[in-house]
Amino acid sequence: MTRSHTRAGRPPTRRDWLRLGIPAVLGAVGTGRAAPVGAATLPGFGRAKSVLVVFASGGQSQLDTWDPKPDAPEEIRGAFGSTATRVPGVRVCEHLPRLAKLADRFTVVRSMSHDDLDHGSACYLALTGQFHPRKSSNPPPRGTDAPALGAVLHRVRPDRRFPHTAFHVNGPLLAPQEVGPGQYGGVLGRGYDPLDLGNVADGTALLYGMTPPADVPAARLAARRDLVGRLEAATRTADRFPTTQVALAGRAHALMNTPRVRDAFDIEREPAAVRDRYGRFRAGQACLMGRRLVEAGVPWVTVFFNHNIRGQDFHLGETDHYGWDTHNDIFEDMKGHLLPRFDHGFSALLEDLQQRGLLDETLVVCMGEFGRAPVVAVERLAAGRGSPGRKHWAACYSVVLAGAGIAPGATYGRSDKAAAYPLADAVSPGDLAATLFHALGIPADTHFDDLTARPQRIVTGEPVTKLFG
Repeated sequence: MTRSHTRAGRPPTRRDWLRLGIPAVLGAVGTGRAAPVGAATLPGFGRAKSVLVVFASGGQSQLDTWDPKPDAPEEIRGAFGSTATRVPGVRVCEHLPRLAKLADRFTVVRSMSHDDLDHGSACYLALTGQFHPRKSSNPPPRGTDAPALGAVLHRVRPDRRFPHTAFHVNGPLLAPQEVGPGQYGGVLGRGYDPLDLGNVADGTALLYGMTPPADVPAARLAARRDLVGRLEAATRTADRFPTTQVALAGRAHALMNTPRVRDAFDIEREPAAVRDRYGRFRAGQACLMGRRLVEAGVPWVTVFFNHNIRGQDFHLGETDHYGWDTHNDIFEDMKGHLLPRFDHGFSALLEDLQQRGLLDETLVVCMGEFGRAPVVAVERLAAGRGSPGRKHWAACYSVVLAGAGIAPGATYGRSDKAAAYPLADAVSPGDLAATLFHALGIPADTHFDDLTARPQRIVTGEPVTKLFG
């Protein structure tokens, strides 16, 4: 069983703070700036008002989802068949029937590739676009980490309408028992952490904490907010950085007074039929909350479809806890637990965004940290029945993109006969991160000042503009 966690994981050590300096504690650094480039003339630039990431953690098997190889030997193709989609020549796993019918709305990238082979550091790579200094490891979160992509967005282009530019839903991500790195503000400080709503299946606990007490008059709440403002002014340093406690208190008050976001947290406002369409389970309701936040205008939302990369080790038979880390029992777990709910919840999200007219201005990306090995093998672990599975594989895997000008009904890149290596158009996590920022109208060579006033590039890759139709 997992022990209890704080929302931000392990706090930075005293040595971290001494090495980084006080500004990291205060959650603010210099002003982000964009270098003058010709990015605005490239396809897809600025097409998105919001980015919605659906993170399928644990290593979703490309062979058993988006890139089946029906003509490969059984030890490669696995136990599942494939099914035709609405796009001629494009097939997906037979257990994704709803998504097969929506294939004309998204693009499958079948050539994602990198070389980090453990969950913690690979999730960090996916969520920050940067390699962890300890590649292929499971490190804890630290104050020296690269910031999450949503935190970077808040740094270079904060949304003045909301106290938070980025929100996480169904987190924090456990990899597998401890909170993984890459989900927070890192070197930018706690003030840049995306706000995590946690499990929203039974309502949002944060909403109840944000509801003003019925017995406290509005004038008294305003007076309290005024007091916080005066404390903030009195506690600024010479560099005008507020203390963390005062800054966070200010954000809490701002959230309470931002009705469009506060109301978005109230998932019970949704009709029962809509909640049923998404699925009355943890991941489905998380996707619904993601749509609600995008509809409210939030610029960056990350939905952790699986909050634990391999929760089946500790909650065998409890589908809400299952992750895609299928070293063993891959076909039983995917058919019985993972694929039905993924097909249900993710298809509902795509349909709902389109029906509400939000897909044209929302870039949706479904991704994980890596894929699974081409050859099925038996690896006995602590839980499960010990039937065959697939090991970690980062050299080739798949992601899905939709909306905001992404070419619908397409594939990008090509894998070999075993979905083991890209044959064309390899895409790195840094390239994918650059593509997301590009869609938001932020050039890949945008910089922000680090804690020593040196400019740091927001991503390591380049946008894949060919993805845009």
